[in-house]
Amino acid sequence: MKQSVTLALGISLGFILAFTSISVINSDITSTVVTEASKIIGLEFTEAERDSMLEDLESAREDYQSIRELNLPNSLPPSLIFNPIPPGKTFNHEQEPIHWDIPEDVPMPENRSELAFYTVKELASLIKQREITSVELTEFFIDRLHRFDDTLHAVVTLTEERALEQARKRDEELDTGTYRGPLHGIPYGLKDLFAVKGYKTTWGAMPFKEQTFNLTSTVARRLDEAGAILVAKTTLGALAWGDVWFGGRTRSPWNLERGSSGSSAGSAATTAAGLVPFAIGTETLGSIVSPSSRTGTTGLRPTFGRVSRHGAMALSWTMDKVGPITRSVEDAAIVFDAIYGPDGHDQSVIDLPFNYKQETDLSKLRIGYLKSAFNRDYYNHDNDSLTLATLRDLGAKLIPIELPDYPSGALSFILSAEGAAAFDELTRSGKDDEMVRQGQNAWPNVFRASRFIPAVEYIQANRAREVLIQKMDSVMQNVDVYVSPAFGGSNLVLTNLTGHPSVVLPNGFNDNREPTSITFMGNLFDEATLLGVAKTYQQATDFHKQHPEMFKK
Repeated sequence: MKQSVTLALGISLGFILAFTSISVINSDITSTVVTEASKIIGLEFTEAERDSMLEDLESAREDYQSIRELNLPNSLPPSLIFNPIPPGKTFNHEQEPIHWDIPEDVPMPENRSELAFYTVKELASLIKQREITSVELTEFFIDRLHRFDDTLHAVVTLTEERALEQARKRDEELDTGTYRGPLHGIPYGLKDLFAVKGYKTTWGAMPFKEQTFNLTSTVARRLDEAGAILVAKTTLGALAWGDVWFGGRTRSPWNLERGSSGSSAGSAATTAAGLVPFAIGTETLGSIVSPSSRTGTTGLRPTFGRVSRHGAMALSWTMDKVGPITRSVEDAAIVFDAIYGPDGHDQSVIDLPFNYKQETDLSKLRIGYLKSAFNRDYYNHDNDSLTLATLRDLGAKLIPIELPDYPSGALSFILSAEGAAAFDELTRSGKDDEMVRQGQNAWPNVFRASRFIPAVEYIQANRAREVLIQKMDSVMQNVDVYVSPAFGGSNLVLTNLTGHPSVVLPNGFNDNREPTSITFMGNLFDEATLLGVAKTYQQATDFHKQHPEMFKK
């Protein structure tokens, strides 16, 4: 049985009280309680100041309990909407047509198992040219999911019945001359924090493993409309942290002794192992970048405010982002084109165009690189140096830049505070004890500790975040895209706070024949240029065309 904890902390007109427990605490708040609680926030008050607080603190505690009785669901966002756009920044609002250039000469392989690693564009060609039906392709990937998931532990739920029904409809549409685009009839996986009507949405966590919603998330609905076929709801580290879920640990297809990293663990593992052509992930602080790096996939983390999160689990309302995990950069562009834009539900989404081009001339762009991050001694230095050399060979005139000298890491408790609010009831109910991962470095402990974050400090952190946004904008005015080591210094934390888009893709292998990766960063809402640069680099390499041996069958 947990012990009840009472604390007074923070300042709102001088203070705010917060506390957490299994049951509500109604004991008197005394001057001694305030003295002890004040140590947590690093402030000291006189005896007279403490005595003056007591009545207001008692009143505030009553207000907190009144709000708790409202039973606010995870799906309800706060009335404050985060906007990553710095003052004065302007954008092009004209949407230009995109020509995906689906090839017409892709042959069916003699060995059908090779289809497992075809790109979306290659599979789209086979579907469009009627070399294979959507039903056949869907059955092919469902069979692979059945065969290999006991090895990877990457799937929470197979959506087999729904998938085959959709696939039959897509084939009927082709018979009558209706073609929805490059995702028509293409199977995919969806991270199991997105609601799909008729199926469980477990969030990867034991307390929610029987949970269902009477709605389908915007991302799943838009992929339906684009003709894609949902075949599996993929694993995520419980409540979007790590690769451990209530069914075990999701494995890397390259090394079954290692997890696939998280939290979009199943989306990355199934894509890398050829169990789906692509999958949808989310990122709050590395959950697309990290598993894509571990599994050798290509991951796009779009700008904050690009893709609706309606019907998705909320962890951090000001940091959560939705993006595709694919086998190629162009596949990521195709999937992104299907899912981005306002939906009338997620008020953080900003309506701006996506003007992707098939070809990009690197010599005409300002491409930066984080000089100090590349100059340090780190594990992937050799492969990253070769990436810079390749970019120069492709015509890029690399510009050395540095990120703002600002304590971005100190602001990361914004995520913890918002996560604790998103899962307030989980903590207060004591059901957090059901989570598989416990201990200091796990959500149950982080959510409990986050009850001690003062409201004033949370607001101050977001004010400092606005300064960081403006400082980062000053850096980005000098480049169109920049390159960073996958986990280069403060880049991952800083850009998740500012909302900038990122593409991570394989750039080699380590001594254990496991993939390494490189990160390309873009300007806000300019995924088109970012993807164009990343594609040009990727086409000059073959790392994305190499696949884990144990799944080539």
